[in-house]
Order: sequence, then structure tokens, then C-alpha cells
Amino acid sequence: MDKNQYLNIFIEEASENLQNLNQSLLELENNPENISILDSIFRIAHTLKGMSATMGFNRMSGLTHVMEDVLQGIKDGKVKVTEEIINLLFNSFDALDGYVKSIIDTGDEGDDDNTDLINVLRNVLSSGKLSEVAGNTRKNDEQGISQSKINVDAFTQNAINKAREMDMNAYEITVHLDKGCVLKSARAFVIFKTLEMYSDIIKSEPSVTDIEDEKFEFSFTVIVISKYDRDFIEKELSKITEVEKVEVNSLEKTGEMLVKTAKADLKTTTASKHTLDTGARQADKTPSKNIRTNKTVRVDIERLDVLLNLVGELIIQKSRLEDVYKDVSKDKNQVQVYEETLKHLERIINSLHDAVMKVRMVPVEVVFNRFPRMIRDLSKELGKEIVLSMSGEDTELDRTVIDEISEPLVHILRNAADHGIEKPEKRLELGKPEQGHINMRAYQEGNNVVIEIEDDGQGINFEKLKKSAVEKGLATAEQVHNATEKQLLDLLFLPSMSTADTISDISGRGVGLDVVKTKIESLSGTIDIETEVGKGTKFIIRLPLTLAMIQALLFYIGEERYALPINNVKKIVKLKTDEIKLVQNKEVWLMDETIVPIVRLDKVLGVPRESQPENTVQTVVVVNKGDKLYGLTVDRLVGQQEIVIKNIGKYLSNIRTISGATILGDGKVALILDINYIAQ
Repeated sequence: MDKNQYLNIFIEEASENLQNLNQSLLELENNPENISILDSIFRIAHTLKGMSATMGFNRMSGLTHVMEDVLQGIKDGKVKVTEEIINLLFNSFDALDGYVKSIIDTGDEGDDDNTDLINVLRNVLSSGKLSEVAGNTRKNDEQGISQSKINVDAFTQNAINKAREMDMNAYEITVHLDKGCVLKSARAFVIFKTLEMYSDIIKSEPSVTDIEDEKFEFSFTVIVISKYDRDFIEKELSKITEVEKVEVNSLEKTGEMLVKTAKADLKTTTASKHTLDTGARQADKTPSKNIRTNKTVRVDIERLDVLLNLVGELIIQKSRLEDVYKDVSKDKNQVQVYEETLKHLERIINSLHDAVMKVRMVPVEVVFNRFPRMIRDLSKELGKEIVLSMSGEDTELDRTVIDEISEPLVHILRNAADHGIEKPEKRLELGKPEQGHINMRAYQEGNNVVIEIEDDGQGINFEKLKKSAVEKGLATAEQVHNATEKQLLDLLFLPSMSTADTISDISGRGVGLDVVKTKIESLSGTIDIETEVGKGTKFIIRLPLTLAMIQALLFYIGEERYALPINNVKKIVKLKTDEIKLVQNKEVWLMDETIVPIVRLDKVLGVPRESQPENTVQTVVVVNKGDKLYGLTVDRLVGQQEIVIKNIGKYLSNIRTISGATILGDGKVALILDINYIAQ
């Protein structure tokens, strides 16, 4: 069988099944006695086994087969669902997900047999518990497999494996400080800074937070990825004052890592029962959700794009007919027939347009479903109790937007978990419940979709924000002193900006929110922040429903026509020259006690324009960017029109004031302006 013919179908169906599996495992963790959830997991594993076997992916098929046997053992009462069993099933999920990602990247499942994980699963099935498994794992250590000082999770393991594929080195480094060292945390900070010069730190034991709080003796261990050799790193660390000894060990064996992962995850936890319930535990209060099965037909998105382009051409021709209509003779009978035909054509186009767009629309649930597991893992890693609540998952977005929005949301959620939510003991001191809450909502607002992420954590400390901005050279002391709350919050989106006290593998490097803003603005969206110290922070993301067709305002600047999305247009006014004032060398207009900066589009775009006499009337288009208003000067208006957005291509992609182009009814091109870069 030529499996390449069916590879895309396999990848899509496997990804969908894995998503359902992840969701079901989270529900099983909170409702271990719910047989329907277990049945659902069993069916998914059975499906994955059959699919992978048919495609010749034997390693994936073998793992799902053993996983299926364990699930059957749970159903038969031979194996009891415990936290350790759940962790083992999640490890199995991560391994399956790794196979699928490898297939997506290379077309092959790779060489990892996951032998150690399979052995653990088989031992569970034979013994019905994990105590004997731990013994078997220790036996492996006695046979020569060196034991890591750090509990290696699936994320770390994957990072190490990826590094090896790129011919990078993975090291486990243990640093021993001099027993006479007084400021251990300060010395550790210097060590971390040195390591960051030559490597990427992916794991630390104790955690970075504990090291910062000096909750360690005189040594700590990190796992790093580096292009430098072991001797060089050891030499550079040994140069640091009060460093007594440095141990640098290479991590080479993939199998070794898996054994350690199994040992770490199978340990009996000492956390309280409350901690075990964190993450996605909403299922305790609500009935288990059935996995939704839609009656759908999978269509290659490229075929949809062809259909969409044809719809676009129809719209262009409709506009052309409207222009021709102006030149038609005033024969009443002919005009009437023409109008009826044009209206009929418009109805057909609108219906076809709506149908095509609905095909392209995907519920945000596709993205949201990834996050409960992530929050579960983060809550355990951070030692926090975090509950993620989601609503509006059925809100739909264009597929092209859905594909791009996942990464920004991950950044925001990780920041909320790490920086926003406090430790349980801290929350109790503040009179808050132990559990921190993150609420994620999606809803439609006009032609936009709004996604809100809100936490009930500590909020953003403006004094710390000011201090960090000055220290990093992003603003002067005078600027931050006179800045408004909104201006201070905008500093968070600058590159290298961070208010974190310590750097961890979760956050704190200042490479998050600037990436988030850039990505959202590339989707013609906006992002805003609302915060209250001690109460929490809310991120508000607004995204267009689609990036294909929009209602736009057309206008002239000089002899060139330009377009603006009508959603951004607040109002259109006629201003006399003396109504525009000069404040701090910037033109502004006072509108209803709101100061509106004036942007001269002819100067921004470099369009030549004839000088106008004093006191002439100036047409100004007032647009909103988030909660800010700007006035854009134009020469004359054309009107509102539905336009088809065309990509301007890679050669013009560096022109940030232009987001795209459209072809008008007369065959000429009009450029679409990007509000995010013009209004600054």
C-alpha cells in the first residue's frame, strides 16, 4: 500500500483522537469511577492501534496495544485507577503524541521503541499495582543505568532528544558552593547568568524559585542544552568565586531518560489531596462531557481557497457591473431589468460567500482543548492549585486565524500561572481561597471574536514595572513617572521586558508578550490589559472573524485609493484647519473631551499632495485601535464596499503600514492600511 496517499488523513484523524484522549484522561483523573469515560478512552486507544497498524507504524501500534491491555485491566477491576496510573497513562499519551509529531515532521514515526514505558505498562498489568514496577526500575539502575539527580519529565525529555537531533549537547550540571558562602542566592544568580551565555537551561532542581529563596543546601543541579563541550562549560563555571566543585555529565541515552521519566512520574506524591484535584477539575461538579462526534467531510483547505478565490472574483465582477451601471443609458425598462439582475446576482454571491465562510469556520474549542492538560501540569510543577474554567468554546473563527492563535494563548496562560497566581499559602495569608482561578472566555462582538484570559492572582505591580523598564533602558525615570497606567502596561509588550524576579523554564526571560502582540497584530487583531493589584489581570484579545473578505471604507489620498476595515472606523468628520491644535509638536483634535491624535496619511505613506490654503475643510476618519482613538486625514471619500483581501506577497511584506491589497471593480488595485502600525 502507498501510505503517502493516506498520510494526511491519518495525521488529521490521529491528532483529533489524541485531543479527545487528552480530554478524556483529564476527566478520568477527576472521576476515576466513571465507566463511560474509561470506555471512551478504550475506544480511542483501539482506534489509534488500528489506524497506526494499517499505516505500518508498528511502534505506535505496539504502544497502543499494551495501553489498551492496561485499560482492559482497569475495566475488569484488576488495576485500580490511582494518581500514579493516571500519570502513566499521560506518559503514554505523550509518547503517542511524540510519534504523531514525528510523522508530521518526517513522514515516519522514528526509532524510539519506548521499551521502558511498555515494560512499565506490562508490569502494571501483571501485578495490578506500581510498587513492583518501582522495584523493577531500581533493578535497572543496579544493572548499570546511571540515575539522574533531576526528575526528567516528558517536556525535558523531548527537548533533549530534539537537541541531539540538532547535534547539540545535553548536560546535567551539579554546582557545589563553598560552605562559607553567605549569599547563596546571589551566587546562584551569577551561575545562572553564566550558564545562559553558553547554554539554554531547561530544568532546575531545586526550582529556580527555591534557589532564589535560598531553599537549598550548598548545591543545585540543572539540565542544559549547549553547543559547547563539557570541559569548556566546566571551566567557565569553575572560574566563579565561591564555587567549590562543578560536575558536568553528558545525557546521551534516550532509553535512560525514559526510565528516569517513569521513576519520576510513578513516585508516590506527598502533596495534599487538594493538590491532586487541581488543573481541570471542573468535572467534579458537572457531568462528564461526551466526546462530540460531528458528521463532517474533510476537505483540503487548498480546495476551499480555490473556491474562495472564485467567490472573490464574483464580488469583483459585481462591483464592475455597479460601475458599468452608471454609464447605462437612462432607458427606464433597461435600467429596471439591469437592477433586478444585479440584485439577484448580489443575493447569489452573498449566499455563496456565507456558505464558503461557514465551511472555513472552526470552533475555538479546537485550541482551547489543549489547555486543561497544560494547566494541570503547570499547577503540579509550580506547586500551585490552579483551576482553569473555559466558556464560549463553540465560538467560531476562520481556520487561518485558529492555526495562528494557539502560541499567543499559551504564552498568556503560562504567565498567568507563573506570575499571576500566588502560592496556596500566600493566597491564604491574603484572605483568598487556596485555589487560583484562570477564566478563559470567547465570544463574538460584531465582526470580531474576543478572547479573554483572566486570573484572580496578584495583578501587575506598577512600581516593579517602572523599575524594570528603567533598568532595562526601555524608558527614562521621568517617562515612567509621568506615564499613564495604559502607557505603563504597553511597556510589557516591549522586547526583553519582564517583571519576573527569577528566570525559570516557564517564564521570566522577557520573550513572551512582545511575541504575543506581534502575532496578534499580524492577524489584524489587538490586545489590551486590565489589571488591579491584589485582584488579578485580564488580557483581552480581539480578532477578525475572517482574513478573507471584509467591509471596507475606500478613500483617496492624492490620486491613489486606499481601504480601511470598516470595523476600525468610529466616525468621519470635517474639520477646519484651526480646529486642529498643536500640543508638544503633535497635531491633536479635541472630540467630546477626548484628545484625538491626528495622523497625516499623506506623510506616513509618502504620497505627494497639493498644499491647501488656510481654513480649508479637512476630512478626518476617526479610527479606534483598542481603546485609543486616532484621526486619519484623507483627501476625499469613495464609500463603503465589500472587498476581497489579497496577499501582497513576500517582496512587500516588510512594508508594515500595508496589510494587504484588493482589486476594485475597475480592475485597479487599492492598498489596505494596517491600523496597528499607522496609529502609533
